[in-house]
Amino acid sequence: MGKENEAQPASKGQDTAAQRLNQVSSHISAQPPSGTPVTSKAKPKSNTATSRLPADHSDVLSQIASLRKIAATPDPNHRGYVRQKQAGKLWVRERIDALLDPGTFAEIGSVSGTVTWKKTGPMRETPVSFVPSNNVQGAGLLRGRKVFLTADDFSIRSGHADGASSEKTVYVEKLAVALRVPVIKLVDGSSGGGSVTTIKKEGWSYLPLVRPFRPVIQQLNMGIPNLGAVVGPAIGLGAARVVSCHFSVMAADIGSLFNAGPKVVEGATFEEGLDFQDLGGPMVHCTNGTIDNLAANEAECFEQLRTVLGYLPNSGSEAPPVNPCDDPQDREDLALRSIIPRRQARMYNPRTIITSVVDQGSWFEIGALWGRTAIGGLARLGGHPVGIISLNCEVNGGALDAAGSQKLTRLLKMCDVMNLPILQFLDVPGYAIGTVAERTATMRWGVELAKTYYTTTIPIFNVVTRRVYGVAGGIMLGSRDPIMQVAWPSGQWGSLPLDGGIEVGHRHELREAEKVGKKEERYKELEEEYLRLMNPVRTANAFGVEEIIDPKDTRQVCCSWASHVYDVLMKERLAERACGKIHPMFA
Repeated sequence: MGKENEAQPASKGQDTAAQRLNQVSSHISAQPPSGTPVTSKAKPKSNTATSRLPADHSDVLSQIASLRKIAATPDPNHRGYVRQKQAGKLWVRERIDALLDPGTFAEIGSVSGTVTWKKTGPMRETPVSFVPSNNVQGAGLLRGRKVFLTADDFSIRSGHADGASSEKTVYVEKLAVALRVPVIKLVDGSSGGGSVTTIKKEGWSYLPLVRPFRPVIQQLNMGIPNLGAVVGPAIGLGAARVVSCHFSVMAADIGSLFNAGPKVVEGATFEEGLDFQDLGGPMVHCTNGTIDNLAANEAECFEQLRTVLGYLPNSGSEAPPVNPCDDPQDREDLALRSIIPRRQARMYNPRTIITSVVDQGSWFEIGALWGRTAIGGLARLGGHPVGIISLNCEVNGGALDAAGSQKLTRLLKMCDVMNLPILQFLDVPGYAIGTVAERTATMRWGVELAKTYYTTTIPIFNVVTRRVYGVAGGIMLGSRDPIMQVAWPSGQWGSLPLDGGIEVGHRHELREAEKVGKKEERYKELEEEYLRLMNPVRTANAFGVEEIIDPKDTRQVCCSWASHVYDVLMKERLAERACGKIHPMFA
């Protein structure tokens, strides 16, 4: 009997195990094993609406593809597109293809815009019309460098905010700050600026905040390149966006820029009959410093953008890119010995000196049509990018005027935030003088230039080619300690040029000589004596100038300096910026 009692629990355990096995089998196989009792039933499949949607989300992907196709396909019957072509302008996506490396553009906000939807079934709809955002933005490669691009589509409401997503613009500007990526801006319209129709659309009038400008100022001061091109009428906010860039260029055939268009101007100032070119064409803004450079057309604009970016780092936390150089650093140019005339009143072409000293084909001038008493731009020495500053003796004798000071101030700040060392060719007779100089606030802007020289920290190397006089000469020459410089045998310097200086210093003596008819004779004697004493070798004897070099060796000396800056000083500078010891400022 004891054995029977022991058998019962064992049999009961076997039944429980069999039931559990059957439950597992019912979940695994569609049909339970024959002869096995079924203990549970499978749940019927769900019959909800979501179960009828594609499991691979192909419906959503199809909607996105449809919207992207509409945005990327021009409508030849659309009046905005027709107007764009009649004006001789590329369509926005044609511009992107022309500027960026082929096949590299990745759009951000590709389906942003206004969509009209049509319901096609439960939880299903399809787009029947789509007005894309009129500001196309994204990332791509420019000669292999990653950039963010923002381009206006003037064919949609002339670029006004009604067709644009301001959030997208702000997002991309912030993204450039976060990722340290250069920004290219192709402006054709107001770049999302205001329109009175926005009030009607929204039902209320808004305060005109300019939200994108905060990250833009961050970019400018962080040395994240901002390069802009005017490829149509740049109006209001669009004008402000391109003018704020480190470098800007305007297409001569289609570009213009103004705070408000001719109709608004007519109502405010009663100036009638103005067209875009009269109000703000290239002959206005490429000659007053609002826009840096002029290009013949859109293609040349794009080439200038590519060229300038080639000299610049991705941000101020990096060194500028160094290119291989096949131009010998010890190349000599005997013609430099005679380029400076022995007679002071004679002029020469200072650009000839620049192109002789820098790497062949590397000179890129910025602002050639404005502030013409000064010359500025970018070049390379032994493959190393540098900023170039010179005075232009062919304009106003090289005397630095207000516009010239403004141009050099801007270039100095850009070089400082971009870590570009500066090479200066100095022939400075002083600040411009006379009634025009006084009326245009020459001293005010000259002092602003002085502040910039003494608050920037980028290394500067001076080549004194001829004159260094007055406050202007002293500022440009002596803003670094110790001064790194060489002089040519043609060098002349002092507090005042001899012309006028002798008259002032020897006024009484010359007046007395005039009484006896010997003023000209005495003046000539004084001039000859001063010229003898102003022999640059005498200055070198007193160590007033560190070294006088043979002009033919200038390239070798300058290349050696640039190599040392990049090999040694650049590392220290980047470390100081990283730890906050120095804070270059462009804006």
